[in-house]
Amino acid sequence: MYPWLDPSGRFSFFKLAVFVALLVPGIVLLWPVIAEGGATIPVKEAILQSGEWTIRILLITLLVTPLRRITRFSKLVQVRRQVGVAAFCYVVIHFGLYAISQNLDVGRIASEIVLRIYLTIGFVALIGLAVLTATSTKSAMRRLGAKWGRLHKLVYPIAVLGVVHFFLQSKVDVSEATLMAGMFVGLMLYRFAHWRGWSLRSTVTLSVIAVIAGLATAGIEYAWYALATGIPADRVVAANLEWMWPLRPAWNVVLAGVAITVISLFGRDKPARSWIARLVGNSSVTAEASSR
Repeated sequence: MYPWLDPSGRFSFFKLAVFVALLVPGIVLLWPVIAEGGATIPVKEAILQSGEWTIRILLITLLVTPLRRITRFSKLVQVRRQVGVAAFCYVVIHFGLYAISQNLDVGRIASEIVLRIYLTIGFVALIGLAVLTATSTKSAMRRLGAKWGRLHKLVYPIAVLGVVHFFLQSKVDVSEATLMAGMFVGLMLYRFAHWRGWSLRSTVTLSVIAVIAGLATAGIEYAWYALATGIPADRVVAANLEWMWPLRPAWNVVLAGVAITVISLFGRDKPARSWIARLVGNSSVTAEASSR
């Protein structure tokens, strides 16, 4: 099925917009590599960027279900597979660029994957995403039956592996990796809340999740610096307590949670959506009256 068609085969502007949005980062990161003929610096930069976009898009995949529950926007389900396949495409680009940086030396690439733990972790995540992508078709769903759902729960450990890979390859500056870890924690909290029967349409529930996810993010960053580096972790704690620019990962996670809370107000049967509908309706009536 074409990525711009809905399940009934009709053109969907929403799916087309998502498809284009998923293409743009890839075009932007690959263009310098193509323009410079595969020069070393553009390739290295593209390796980093493609890895970051893999994690981001994978987390967007995990956002689809809770966001659908929060907003009751059912069409989000239509793009979940599309976004998941995009995550696999980006990890393939990531690995392909790494192979190019190693002069496509298969023996050297294999030995590096075996000897370097962060590459081992990343490669396992790649294989996992390949399996999920290969079984994402409707025919695979029919063949696997109930096993399909259990298999695709592997997306959670795969996301963890991706974040760990990100941390290990980031070395000292783990701000972006910490942000991704915090976002993952927030996404898991949405699922935990739903599992516990707490309404994801409650602004209180969503606000509490935003705060807890932010605190967890600060804790993750503290633990990394305390255990993995020689940088005093106390400085990290002090930085996380300050409102400064650029914002620390913990603050960004809190703000992302607040944004989701605000978005929830515009979901179906929510007050902000009703208020806008009334405002538009009143404006239409006023315009019609003035034209008479």
